[in-house]
Amino acid sequence: MTDTPRGAFDAAGEFPRRLAFFNAGFLWQRRVRRILSLAGYELAPAGLGGADAVVVWGQSPYAQRGARVAEARGLPLIRVEDAFLRSIRPGRKGDAPLGLIIDDLGVHFDSARPSRLEQILARNPLDDANLLRRAREGMARMARAQLSKYNATDPTLPPPPAGYVLVIDQTRDDAAIRHAGASAATFAEMLAEARLAHPRSRILIKTHPETAMGLRAGHFGADDCDERTSLCDDPFPPRTLLEGAVAVYTVSSQMGFEAILAGHRPHVFGQPFYAGWGLTDDRIPVQRRTRRLTPTQVFAAAMILAPVWYDPCRDRLCTFEEALDQLEAEVRAYREDRRGYVATGMRLWKRGWLQRAFGREQAIRFRSDPMDAARLAARLDCPLMVWGATVQDLPAPGIPVLRAEDGFLRSRGLGAALVPPTCLILDDLGLHYDPQHESRMERNITAPLTDGDLARAERLAMRIVQSGVTKYNLPGGLPDLPPGRRILVPGQVEDDASIRLGCDQVHSNLDLLRATRAANPDAVIVFKPHPDVVAGLRMGAVDPGQLQRDGLAEVIADGADAAALIHACDEVWTLTSLLGFEALLRGKPVTCLGTPFYAGWGLTTDLGPVPERRRRAADGHPLPRPSLMHLAHAALIAAPRYFDPATGRPCSPEAALDRLIASPPAPQGALLRGLSKLQGMFASQARLWRRGQ
Repeated sequence: MTDTPRGAFDAAGEFPRRLAFFNAGFLWQRRVRRILSLAGYELAPAGLGGADAVVVWGQSPYAQRGARVAEARGLPLIRVEDAFLRSIRPGRKGDAPLGLIIDDLGVHFDSARPSRLEQILARNPLDDANLLRRAREGMARMARAQLSKYNATDPTLPPPPAGYVLVIDQTRDDAAIRHAGASAATFAEMLAEARLAHPRSRILIKTHPETAMGLRAGHFGADDCDERTSLCDDPFPPRTLLEGAVAVYTVSSQMGFEAILAGHRPHVFGQPFYAGWGLTDDRIPVQRRTRRLTPTQVFAAAMILAPVWYDPCRDRLCTFEEALDQLEAEVRAYREDRRGYVATGMRLWKRGWLQRAFGREQAIRFRSDPMDAARLAARLDCPLMVWGATVQDLPAPGIPVLRAEDGFLRSRGLGAALVPPTCLILDDLGLHYDPQHESRMERNITAPLTDGDLARAERLAMRIVQSGVTKYNLPGGLPDLPPGRRILVPGQVEDDASIRLGCDQVHSNLDLLRATRAANPDAVIVFKPHPDVVAGLRMGAVDPGQLQRDGLAEVIADGADAAALIHACDEVWTLTSLLGFEALLRGKPVTCLGTPFYAGWGLTTDLGPVPERRRRAADGHPLPRPSLMHLAHAALIAAPRYFDPATGRPCSPEAALDRLIASPPAPQGALLRGLSKLQGMFASQARLWRRGQ
């Protein structure tokens, strides 16, 4: 699904498929080639003949050669440029673009002639209610996530004191300056005018990311600073700087466009694509641009209608929103992982995929001894990553501690069977299954959400239900079930941390079944043993004969499909099983005897203790009750980080769900089964030993 046709020629029925190229970059930039291929183009090196058009990269030095050949041969000329949400780092650092603008008229930063983007801005009605809603939601998402064209930024940096005038630098000799009717001298004029217009204000000169990284020189340096003028080359997100500015000055930087989105009316000294529509103070007006537009309309044209967006995990063209999903996942991974981690409490088999998932920026340093790990984390000034509740008393307070646990769209296979997860939760406050302490996911459940956030959660939840995806996605059928009011009781691993930390009175599967029968003497009870227990990997087995003799269950559904069982039953009784959350998504009533993360919000019948903080704020006032989609957004979107096993990239929950739907069950040979059982045996013995201590 995409927002645009393959090319602007479609309307005329003259789509040029075979493109001759003269820029060597088309040979080695595989992402660019792939996007063009998916958009319907076939690239051919110059001189092979049979070309329908010539393609060039923007206004690069080699573009003129292609333009001359196109004119000499009477062929259409197509110019390609990066879209306005590009990557973490600049292309000169090796990062591939997330989207392209493919233009048969010009290029968006060349004001000498109209571009396809300018035609959209000038002629498209830009009044479609759905388009403008998407634009508003996209603007809000970009602002919240602090996203820009390049995103090697740190939102945690303390921002400069507000009240400054922001002057935006660009790289020297960039085509976006020259073709916007400006020059190097324009930057000196811009700084002089900013100083004259704001004689008492501080001047903050924002250095271009490529200049800050030492890739290309800018126009400003130490010689341009004085008692009230300073350079800013720290990796602040552009939005942070824009929110603290009282005025914005730019030549043709994309940051001028983002200034408009942040509520500014920037002073523009060149002729970029966003100038001339009534949203800027233009030093050099573009006479042919006479239309007056809103920021939402310009965003809709520049971000939704003009670009061709690409999904690198699903290897297809996509919508703007899907591209934004992907960029959010990649930027989140970069920002969280850039300092590296020291990890402890990690079993050996987990370390490889943890390294692949969280060690993309810096290699994770694993340590078996928690004291050693804490000292190393303090020395390196990086977070300490701990698996679940394996380490309780950390020896060095003040070190950021992140507790890792499986997410809820995990895999096709069991973690105890050494199948790596598709998603993980890193929580800086606690553990989602430990009600004794607040967790980050708990805060996310009560966090305010936009209509777009809720709609996204609803779409994701609906797709999960329709596809039958659960946490482990094991193959299985549906047993014959007697008629009557059916209650599904999911068994659990009895020495699991969620039982130890989340249950007050009832701690075993047998006691759960007894409590369920006592409260529902006439119901048909369907007991589904936990797959780890069925496989002999963990504790929690219940004697089927005893269940039959005591009348505790009419059906023992080991090996049954979890989603099908939920659908076939009328309600669920559980301790803390995730199957309770999966039942809520499917509209089933859920009764909890323990305190899982989804209990205590008014969505379940709670027979276990519920933390007062889930009912009342610190001042004693009742908390607003979150909806099911608030819960789904926290558990499925905000809390976990997802990883695409095929590409090794961070990905969106939607892409991870697609991968789970399409993937076959994980192989499980005799060796892995043996290792799994050994792991489960040693883990259970260790827990029993710790309890004895």
